[in-house]
Amino acid sequence: MPLDRAATLKNAEKLLRQGKLADAIAEYVRVVEEDPRDFATANTLGDLYARAGQTDKAVEQFSQIADSFNDEGAVAKAGAVYKKILKVKPEHEHALWQLAEILGTQGLYADARGHLNTIVELRRARGDTRGMLQAKVRLGSLDPADYEGRLAASSARIEMGDVAGALRDLKGISAELSEKGRQPEAIEVLREAAKLNPDDEEIRERLLDVYFAAGDFARARACATTVDQLRLIAAALEGQGRIDEALETLRQAAALDPTDTALISELARAFAERGDLATAAQYLTVETAGGDPQLLLTVADIQMRGGRFEDGIAILRRLLDDDVSRREQIAQLGWSIAEKHAESGFQVSELAADTAVAQADWPGAAAVLQEFVTRVPNHIPALMRLVEICVDGGLEATMYSAQAQLADAYLAAGSATEARFIAEDLVAREPWEKSNIERFRRALELLGEPDPDALIASRLSGDSPFTSTDLALGDAFGGEPEPAPEPRNVEALLAEAAAAEEGPPAAQARRPPRRAEELQQFELSENAIDLESILGELEAAPPARTESVEVDLSVALDGIRPAAAAAAAPQEDLDDVFGTLREQAARRTGLDDAEREYKRGLALRAAGDIDGCIQALETASRAPKLRFATAWLIARLYRDRGMVGPTLEWLERAAQTPAPTTEDGYQVLYELAETLESIGENARALAICLELQAEAGEYRDVVERVERLARVQARG
Repeated sequence: MPLDRAATLKNAEKLLRQGKLADAIAEYVRVVEEDPRDFATANTLGDLYARAGQTDKAVEQFSQIADSFNDEGAVAKAGAVYKKILKVKPEHEHALWQLAEILGTQGLYADARGHLNTIVELRRARGDTRGMLQAKVRLGSLDPADYEGRLAASSARIEMGDVAGALRDLKGISAELSEKGRQPEAIEVLREAAKLNPDDEEIRERLLDVYFAAGDFARARACATTVDQLRLIAAALEGQGRIDEALETLRQAAALDPTDTALISELARAFAERGDLATAAQYLTVETAGGDPQLLLTVADIQMRGGRFEDGIAILRRLLDDDVSRREQIAQLGWSIAEKHAESGFQVSELAADTAVAQADWPGAAAVLQEFVTRVPNHIPALMRLVEICVDGGLEATMYSAQAQLADAYLAAGSATEARFIAEDLVAREPWEKSNIERFRRALELLGEPDPDALIASRLSGDSPFTSTDLALGDAFGGEPEPAPEPRNVEALLAEAAAAEEGPPAAQARRPPRRAEELQQFELSENAIDLESILGELEAAPPARTESVEVDLSVALDGIRPAAAAAAAPQEDLDDVFGTLREQAARRTGLDDAEREYKRGLALRAAGDIDGCIQALETASRAPKLRFATAWLIARLYRDRGMVGPTLEWLERAAQTPAPTTEDGYQVLYELAETLESIGENARALAICLELQAEAGEYRDVVERVERLARVQARG
C-alpha cells in the first residue's frame, strides 16, 4: 500500500513534539526511502541524526544531498550542505575537497586553499603520502595564474612518480609565460622539463626556439637534434662574426649525419679557407668524395691550398674531361684560390680559359682571365695570356684594356722595354688618351731617356712615327695597310693629351685624313683593267722589241701602290711585266672573292639572315675597296639590333677608311658622333663633331650638337 506522505510527516511531527526522537526519525526515514529526491525531508532527517548524536548517519545523509546538488550543477546549494557536514565533522575529507573545488570555481582561492591544506595535514598525519601529494597537486593547480603554485604542483607530481603529468604541466606553464613575455622564466621552466626527459623532442625544440630568439646560441646548440637546426645556428653565429663557434656547430652537425655530402663539403672548404688544411682533409678526400663533382672540386681546392698542386689539377682535368660545362665552376675556384695563392689560382684559371678556347668561346676565355687580373692586379703571365686570347679571338676592345693593364704591370715590375713597346702601341692608336701618353713617358723615364717629352712630341708629330699593331688596320684582314696620318702640330697634340680630363681634344677619335693620293687610289680601283684581256693581248702580240715595252703600272696595279710612284716607270723586261700582271691578276681574284661575299651578304640580308649577312660582309671588308661600304653596313645592322659596342666598332672602321664620296664620309662621322653621345662618350663625340664642323660647316645639326656637348663637358 502506498505511503501516505502527508500523514507520515504529520505523525513524525507529533512524535518530535512528544520527545520521541527515535520514532520521529523512523517516520522521516520512511518518507525519504519512498522519495530519495525529497531533499527537504532528507535534510530534516540529517538534522535529526545530528541531534540524536548519530554523526556518521547525519554526515551520510548530508553527503547524499550535497553530492546530488553538485551533480546537478546546483553548486551553491551543494556548498551550503558541505559546510553543514564540516560543522558536524570538520575533518570530513570528502566535504573539504568538494567545498574547495566549489570555492575554486568561484575564484575564492584563499578559502579553497584553507580546506585543501586541511586535507594535506590530515593525510600527512595518518601517513598517506600519496594522498598528501595529490592534495598538494590540487592545491598548486587551483589558481591558473599562480605559476609558483603550479610549479609546486608539478614537483608534487614528480614525487608521486607522475612524470608525464609533470611534463605536461611544465610545458603548459612555459608556454603561458612565453606568451606573457616572461622569457627568462619560461626558459627555466623548460629547462626543468628537459631534466625530466632529455629526449623529449617537443621540449628540446621549444627550448631551442627560446634560446635562439634570446641569442643564447650555446644553449640553443645543446638543444639542437637535427642538421638543419645546427645549420641555422651556425649561420646566425657566422652573421655575428663568431666564426670559430659557427665551425664548431657545423662539426656537430656533421657528426649527426656523416653522409650529408653538402655539409661535409662546406665544412671542409671552410677549414681550407682558414688555412687549417689538416682539419679540412679529415673531412674530405678523393675516396670519400666518390664521384660527386662538387666534393671533388672541394678536394682539389684543399689539395692546391695545401701545396699538392699537381694532384688538384689532375682532379680538375678529370672533371673537365667528364663535363666541359664545369669550366665556370673551375674558374670560380681559381679566382678564390688566387686571393691567397696567386700562382696556383692563375693555373686553375688558365685551365678554365683554355677549355673555353677549345670550345671557340673567346669572350668566355677572356672573361675568366679578366676576373683573375681584377683580383690579382699586375699579374704579368695572366695579362699576357689574356692579350694572346684577345688577339686570337679578335676581341679588340678587351685587348686594348688588357694591353694597358699589361703595360702598367711591366712598369710596376721595372720591365721598361716591354712597357715601352706596349705603351707606344697604345699611344699610336689613341694619341688623345692622356693615360696612354703617361704610360709612354714612364717607360721612357725608366729606360733612362734624357728628354721623354721631346721623343713623345717627335712621335706625335709624325717626324718619327709610331709602329702600331692595331687589329683594325687593313693588313690584319689580309688587305692593304691604312695610310699614316698627316703630320700635326706637336704643341697642339701635347696640349690635347694633357687636357684630356678637362675638355674634349679636337682630334679625339678622328679618322686618318683622306689625302689626294688615297682618293686617286680609290678612283683607280673603280676603273680596274681587265687583266685577262691584257694578258691575252700580250700573249698574242709578236715578241719583237720587248725591251722597249712600257707599261703604266699606276693603272694596272689597281690602287696597290700610288700612281705617282709609277708615273715615270722605266722600260721593263717583258718577264717582269708578266710577273707583275700575274700578281695583279691574283690580287684581282682576291677582290673578286670579296665582291662575291659582299653580294652574298646583301642577298642574305634580303632573305632575313642577318647573322649570315654580317659574317659575309666581315669577310668582304678585308678588301680595301669594299671596306668602307661593308663596315658602314655592318654598323647599321648592329645598330638595328641595339648592339652599341659592335655598332661603334664598325663605325670607327668606316670612319678610318676613305669614303667614295664626301657626303658618305660626313654621314659616317655624324653617325659615329651620335652613337658615342648615346653611351655617354661626350668628349669623343664632341671631338668628332668639331672635326665634322670644320670640314662640312653647318652639316645637319652639327652646330647645335657641338654647343650641347660643349656645355656637358664644361659641367664635368
